[in-house]
Amino acid sequence: MRVCLLASGSRGNATLIEADGCRLLIDAGLSAREIDRRLREIDLCADDLDALLITHEHHDHVSGAGPLARRHKIPVYIVPETAAAIKRLGSIADLRYFSAGDSFTLGTLEVSSFSTTHDAVDPVGFVIDSAEGRIGFATDLGLPTRLVANCLEGSRILVLETNHDEQMLLDGPYPWPLKQRIQGRLGHLSNRDAAGLLQQLAWEGLEAVFLAHLSDENNHPELARLEISKCLGGFVGSAPQIFLGLQTAVSHNFFATTPEPVTNVFLGE
Repeated sequence: MRVCLLASGSRGNATLIEADGCRLLIDAGLSAREIDRRLREIDLCADDLDALLITHEHHDHVSGAGPLARRHKIPVYIVPETAAAIKRLGSIADLRYFSAGDSFTLGTLEVSSFSTTHDAVDPVGFVIDSAEGRIGFATDLGLPTRLVANCLEGSRILVLETNHDEQMLLDGPYPWPLKQRIQGRLGHLSNRDAAGLLQQLAWEGLEAVFLAHLSDENNHPELARLEISKCLGGFVGSAPQIFLGLQTAVSHNFFATTPEPVTNVFLGE
C-alpha cells in the first residue's frame, strides 16, 4: 500500500494511491502529459491507472481529467453535478457516476465517499479500504465536520489539507473578500483546524500523514509541520510520519507494510 502526492497546491492537485494491486488517481489538476511524467518518477505511468476519482470541479483538480481519461482509457468516478460543472471535461467513454455518501468497489478495494464543506457544487472526500488497511483523503474543506472525522477514523494513512496559517492569511496580500472566502465555512482548512481534526483521528495504527494543498502565499511548510507535530505531542507509541505535499515536485513516496495487530488509542485531552 502506498500514497504519493504527485502535486499539491492551488496550481494543481493529483494523488496516487495504490493498494491490493489497484492504482487510483484522486484528482487530475495537471496536464495529462505532466501527470504521466510525474508517475514515471515513481516507476509507473498513466497506462497503469485503474481509475480516476474526482473530488470537485475546481480547475486545480480537474484541468487534466478529460485528456488523461481519453488518452489512457481510464474510467472516471465523479458526482453527476460535478461533471456538469466542469466546462472542458469533454467526452469520456467510461464515466461512472456516484452520489456523495455512496460506496463502490474497485477490484478488492471498497471506496467510500463523503460530503465536504467547500464552495463547489457537491464536493467529496474519499476513504479507501483494502486488505492492507484504510487510506483517508480530505482536502478542500472549510470545516472539519463530525461526518468527516467519523469517516476518516481508523486510517493507516491520511491525506489532510493544511491550506493556510490563520495569521499569515490575515496579514497577507489577498483582498478581504478572498480572505473571508478562504477562512469561511466553505473555504479551506487552516493548519490549526487540521491539527484539531488530526487529534481526533490519531491512533496507534496511524503511520503517515500527508499535509496537502498548502498555500504559497498564506502558509509555510514548517508552520504546517509544527502545528501538526504539536498536536501529536501526546501520542502514545510511535508517532506517525509527517510528509509535505509539494506543488512543483512529487512528494515522498510512502509505502505501508503489512499491518500488525494494534489497539485503538485516541489522543485524550
